[in-house]
Amino acid sequence: MQEDLNNKHFIKNIEIKNFKCFEDFKAEGFGRVNLIGGKNNVGKTAFMEAVCINVSSIATSNLLFSLTMIERNRDRLNITENEVNIINLLREYKSFEIKGTHKVNYHFNDSSINKSLLLIIDEKEEEINFSAKIVFNKNEHIVFIDNSGFTNYELKEVYSAVQFQDKDNVINDYLKKFDENILQFKMINDKPYIKQKKDNDYYALNKFGDGLKQYISIISSLYATKNSFLFIDEIENGIHYTNLDKLWEIILTISKQQNVQVFATTHSKECIESYARVAKKLEDKEIKYIKMSQLKDGQIMAGVRDYDMLQYTMSDGHEVRGV
Repeated sequence: MQEDLNNKHFIKNIEIKNFKCFEDFKAEGFGRVNLIGGKNNVGKTAFMEAVCINVSSIATSNLLFSLTMIERNRDRLNITENEVNIINLLREYKSFEIKGTHKVNYHFNDSSINKSLLLIIDEKEEEINFSAKIVFNKNEHIVFIDNSGFTNYELKEVYSAVQFQDKDNVINDYLKKFDENILQFKMINDKPYIKQKKDNDYYALNKFGDGLKQYISIISSLYATKNSFLFIDEIENGIHYTNLDKLWEIILTISKQQNVQVFATTHSKECIESYARVAKKLEDKEIKYIKMSQLKDGQIMAGVRDYDMLQYTMSDGHEVRGV
């Protein structure tokens, strides 16, 4: 019973209409940690973005921030609160509906001189006129790591949660398991550095490749999203397949400790196999594997496999990636 109370904020089901590649889509039965796989261009990232928008939508200002953040990540845009930029971005969505934790309806009115948005969240209606200042609000405890990884500023933001919870040594212990030559991670003048055993000196993190930065970003984000949500696009980016088990063990362990619901996409069969293997080792049954696929009529569907089904699939040698 206590577990249910702890997890009451988790999203369990979603319905998506007219959002990106989804015309009329439903999926249900999400767990604490959810790995999303499937062929290329089948909507894995769009599915995760829709979930992120839904759980972020505690108010219209949060919805707008989440939507602009996602588009900025997709196209690496420099989104500012400039009227022309915002209108051009938001007009891409004429209308969509996403039901999950919240019921979100979005309608763009492009017919008048003073363009406007009609947003309805949980039956509460608000019209936003672009002739007035648009208000954005970031949900500080929801983190989205896109497929390009974090900037140094974004890494600094999530690492501050590690420091606030006095988990610096925990991070360093995990890093030593990743690479025995690492002594310590530290932010110095807002830039990330690694201290190496060989000479007891600090080196800029960018000298160690993308894998180590991804590793630190994910671990730090798990602390930054306590009692909230973490989204990771292409989780295996830069991570050598031999380190995937270490990564999944960290994600499953800390997400449980911190009560974080995780959604991650992957293109890697090795990543899925590692996910199943580590879940079995830890006896963690709060995991789900979501396989995205496209039907002949163009409709997209999601098959949600629980712990037992995923383990059966793996042990029976069936294809899990669908490619």
